[in-house]
Amino acid sequence: MLKSYKLDPKKSRQLTPEEARRLDEMPIDYSDIPALDDEFFAKAIEVWPPDKHQLTIRLDADVLTWLKANGRGYQTRINRILRAAMESQPHQSRSAITAKKNTRSRGE
Repeated sequence: MLKSYKLDPKKSRQLTPEEARRLDEMPIDYSDIPALDDEFFAKAIEVWPPDKHQLTIRLDADVLTWLKANGRGYQTRINRILRAAMESQPHQSRSAITAKKNTRSRGE
């Protein structure tokens, strides 16, 4: 008999010992995953997490209060908000971004 559960991402449900045992006994089917050969690993590069750069920014007081309202990690929240905004924009190549950066005047 199958049970249905409503998932709450804030409260992960613990598996019962019986469920854990059944999962441990069940083999994983890898047949639909292509094998990774030496060529794949030779080309592989680590791209995450990207380098972090320290900088100083000025934020409106109410914005900073809102960011800090949930406790520690406000700088991580700022980064996640900015990353979501960046990723929602049309993709630009890294060379196009670098070219724009190099042509800007100091006053911008």
